[in-house]
Amino acid sequence: MQEFEAGNYDVIVVGAGHAGSEAALAASRMGNKTLLMTISLEMVAFMPCNPSIGGPAKGVVVREIDALGGEMGKNIDKTYIQMRMLNTGKGPAVRALRAQADKHAYSWEMKHTIEQEPNLTLRQGIVEKLIVEDGVCKGVVSATGARYGAKAVVITAGTALRGEIIIGELKYSSGPNNSQPSVGLADHLKELGLEIERFKTGTPPRVKSSTIDYSQTAIQPGDETPNHFSFSTPDEQYKKEQIPCWLTYTNPGVHQIIRDNLHRAPMFTGIVHGVGARYCPSIEDKIVRFADKERHQLFLEPEGKDTEEVYVQGLSTSLPEDVQHDVIHAVSGLQHAEMMRPGYAIEYDVVVPYQLRPTLETKKISGLFTAGQTNGTSGYEEAAGQGLIAGINASLKIQGKDPLVLQRSDGYIGVMIDDLVTKGTSEPYRLLTSRAEYRLILRHDNADLRLTEMGHQIGLVQEEQYQAYLDKKAAVENELNRLKSIRLKPTEPLQAFLAKKGAAPLKDGVLANEFLRRPEVSYNDLLEFIPVNEQLTRKAIEQVEIQVKYEGYIQKAMDKVEKLKRMEAKTIPENIDYEAINGLATEARQKLQKIQPETIAQASRISGVNPADISVLMIYIERGRIAKTV
Repeated sequence: MQEFEAGNYDVIVVGAGHAGSEAALAASRMGNKTLLMTISLEMVAFMPCNPSIGGPAKGVVVREIDALGGEMGKNIDKTYIQMRMLNTGKGPAVRALRAQADKHAYSWEMKHTIEQEPNLTLRQGIVEKLIVEDGVCKGVVSATGARYGAKAVVITAGTALRGEIIIGELKYSSGPNNSQPSVGLADHLKELGLEIERFKTGTPPRVKSSTIDYSQTAIQPGDETPNHFSFSTPDEQYKKEQIPCWLTYTNPGVHQIIRDNLHRAPMFTGIVHGVGARYCPSIEDKIVRFADKERHQLFLEPEGKDTEEVYVQGLSTSLPEDVQHDVIHAVSGLQHAEMMRPGYAIEYDVVVPYQLRPTLETKKISGLFTAGQTNGTSGYEEAAGQGLIAGINASLKIQGKDPLVLQRSDGYIGVMIDDLVTKGTSEPYRLLTSRAEYRLILRHDNADLRLTEMGHQIGLVQEEQYQAYLDKKAAVENELNRLKSIRLKPTEPLQAFLAKKGAAPLKDGVLANEFLRRPEVSYNDLLEFIPVNEQLTRKAIEQVEIQVKYEGYIQKAMDKVEKLKRMEAKTIPENIDYEAINGLATEARQKLQKIQPETIAQASRISGVNPADISVLMIYIERGRIAKTV
């Protein structure tokens, strides 16, 4: 193929999924001439798997994206068909917002946003290789021979990298949803010396809504109370008319059909080679791993307002199509359901993430960033979070500015990236609340208070959103101070209130904030005994109540964060030869040499590196006795 010069850009983003969309928008909004290359213009921010955004940990990521100036939260707020807060009976650290998306509207709305963005060019094409000179990435070459120059390149190829779809004994080269795969680029990354692994994910069948007997299922409606992912979406825009989801279950009959056909299941016959997701297993994997379970939940999720397709959440499978028909028809409510699309597994290449810096730039090739499922994660939200950070850091690098590195105490995005670059992943990585040691301070309700300042400093958070953040922050601080200045006396109405709650009476006066700290007292209860603050919004009230009630726990977490920051401040010189350090355990030496951590804190989180190894490392650094590799 004859190559030809097709143009020069500051940043080129390869792949327009959830990671690529965020990366390209961030780069262009930071003032860079940006090119977004995608295999298909119909696949921009497409949802080939579940038609939803959010959920535990993931929902917090979407709010963090919004607080930093990203687009995912705004886009889902425009295109959801149902909004629901999960875990409302639990503490604020694990509450999670989840939206059912109109998947086609979501994709087209994001495409429209990208098309309208100044400095951003959206172009259909397949990138075959990178232009790398003297260890620096300087552009890309398409399958048609078009050469595009760039100062930085972000690869967000998702599951298209040498993708292969598997249904029973059928296996063919394909990207998600039968789109074209990216084979040349996958091979080229190997040629450049990047270590590549093979992962697998999957998707369930879709069934026709009008053929479902919903009377045999349980309705799952949306919330009446307004909630949004973007901090800039007003409550007045909350959709009152929402489309419900429905709950049903597998049963022993379903399980028996699957057991009888395990000899035809690709993941057990050897057809599937990629490693699947532990926390999102296929139905055949569930039946084998959890043989004692009599049933598993299945959620029937509409894919949009104007389609009959319903996503059978929980029934991900690569079983042969005839077996999928039998399984569906054995499920309560689906006895007569028509399958519109079969489920499938997809195998794809991933870049082993320990090869990345915390900025998501590759260590081997300067100016080359990777993000999303290319880095071994699963989920739209994880991809978008990485894409945003990669786009930001690509921009900051070419502008000669300091990079943005989110710490584990800054957000779930920071937890995810640190996990990837420090620990790597042997399977598709999924964010969980249990991965975050500071989850009490990494809540969905305070993402703006944690990250908006950063977003504004790098130029992604616009003035209107920034001013709203400042107003909320000031209102919360003022109310917290006000509650510390008001003293409640043990009046007859107050004592009667406590008696009604079954709580101990007051023996003496108490400050309003101390009274609110009682578990049986809400902020609205408190307003019966103190003057109302008319300036306080519903979201500010939520923040005040959480900060007061969990003040002790939050302070303990913040003390740990300060210790972590001191360790993060202790940097490790680049290209250290750990083989030259006496006293390190063999495993620690091997892991440190492989991962090349940038700080003492990052080194301490590497599996196989113990406190004694960290002490040895710190002594050597302080004495300046570190040998460097050439």
